[in-house]
Amino acid sequence: ISSDLRKQARQLENELDLKLVSFSKLCTSYSHSSARDGRHDRYSSDTTPLLNGSSQDRMFETMAIEIEQLLARLTGVNDKMAEYTNSAGVPSLNAALMHTLQRHRDILQDYTHEFHKTKANFVAIRERENLMGSVRKDIESYKSGSGVNNRRTELFLKEHDHLRNSDRLIEETISIAMATKENMTSQRGILKSIHSKMNTLANRFPAVNSLIQRINLRKRRDSLILGGVIGICTILLLLYAFH
Repeated sequence: ISSDLRKQARQLENELDLKLVSFSKLCTSYSHSSARDGRHDRYSSDTTPLLNGSSQDRMFETMAIEIEQLLARLTGVNDKMAEYTNSAGVPSLNAALMHTLQRHRDILQDYTHEFHKTKANFVAIRERENLMGSVRKDIESYKSGSGVNNRRTELFLKEHDHLRNSDRLIEETISIAMATKENMTSQRGILKSIHSKMNTLANRFPAVNSLIQRINLRKRRDSLILGGVIGICTILLLLYAFH
């Protein structure tokens, strides 16, 4: 039973990894297409919506539902593994099973966090583009409705250019962050394979287990430091953009 559950967990983890990579690429392509459409709209009098992303929106919703279903299935498998671990009677066997269960739980937590973060980025980009499209529409309506009060029109246009420059800086920041995340995702697959082999060695040689735990703690600390640096840089860029 334990081997079957581990096999199911690894299969679901592999499916989730592929889905999350495709999900991230969809969000990146959405961001790039919105930037291209925004630059085109700047020199055009067309007042149609900024994005023709209905197909991308449908694809986004479909992939989000599929990923949520995979996460739910993986959670169920982990719960079954926890029940099996609690029912096992051999202490040494329990220790090995608990170690394996914790590793699968960590992977599930990482996938869940990555999914919610990517989804939030996509929604933020879509809402921002809808807002910018509404602003441009109002400006075009104002310009076409009357030719008077050119001073106010000029102020509107200057404000619009400022918003566009800030928006472009944010899009570049998001693109860099997503490219970094894709690189880290590919590295995670390599590290996961190495980690699995090290776990096998740890189960065979208990003395190595403490060393692996220290390595894991250091890895988590480095991840927290890297995440903090990226977060601070993003906040500084946002503050600079809207200053």
